[in-house]
Amino acid sequence: MSESAIAFDSGRVVVRSEPWLARVVIIGLTMLFLTVFVVLPLVIVFAQALTHGVVAYLAALAEPEALAAIKLTLAVAAISVGLNLVFGLIAAWAIAKFEFPGKTLLITLIDLPFSVSPVISGLVFVLLFGAQGYFGPWLQSHNIQILFAVPGIALATTFVTFPFVSRALIPLMQEQGTLEEEAALSLGASGLQTFFRVTLPNIKWGVLYGVLLCNARAMGEFGAVSVVSGHIRGETNTMPLLVEILYNEYQFVPAFAVASLLALLALITLIAKTILERHLDEGRQVRDH
Repeated sequence: MSESAIAFDSGRVVVRSEPWLARVVIIGLTMLFLTVFVVLPLVIVFAQALTHGVVAYLAALAEPEALAAIKLTLAVAAISVGLNLVFGLIAAWAIAKFEFPGKTLLITLIDLPFSVSPVISGLVFVLLFGAQGYFGPWLQSHNIQILFAVPGIALATTFVTFPFVSRALIPLMQEQGTLEEEAALSLGASGLQTFFRVTLPNIKWGVLYGVLLCNARAMGEFGAVSVVSGHIRGETNTMPLLVEILYNEYQFVPAFAVASLLALLALITLIAKTILERHLDEGRQVRDH
């Protein structure tokens, strides 16, 4: 072991901590890294957004283009979170509670968005639903708009975010096992009754945790949405896309104002994530005892 070793002295276990200099160096390097790569960028974003005062900041957020981007971001996040919540619950239930052929393949497919670039996933939707794509001619003949519209943005966002709910629930449900569900079924409860009265209460914090992560990624998604949105101002620009457009046009205050709103949502997500993790840890401790 390192200098943080365990020694046995007269039958007692003595933990030797690291030298104070090593602790200071490790903690200092950690704080320096967090300051440079996390705290400082956030401070700069809010400082730039408030360069011309609070009135200019609020006016930038009240612009029709900014309001449209905010509404679109929230709408797409709600759609993708709703779809992923249903899929995540079903997938986690199947993987954690049953054995079936193709289970490993299903887990691999769930993890696919983690390994595929969001830009590539956006291009896949272009190849499927674009004018020259596989379904493009049929969609055009039926006057159905997928790309460069809300459905395309929602599909791309759903694809890049669908692992979050299921991945938050699978280990939790595997840890809980199936004893309580089997007991409920043996007492005459139906499948739905077992799910809503036994399974769901046990995984409620895990569900909220997965929804939180899914929502955070959905609101901040850029790559896949950029490919399928068409960048139609006031219609298909989400908040991340609008930040890029405004910054490239040297409209720095509006750009940083929208960026600060995204940063604020990220901070709220971080706080909520910490609270949910505490509830999950408490739940594990209760089960262990």
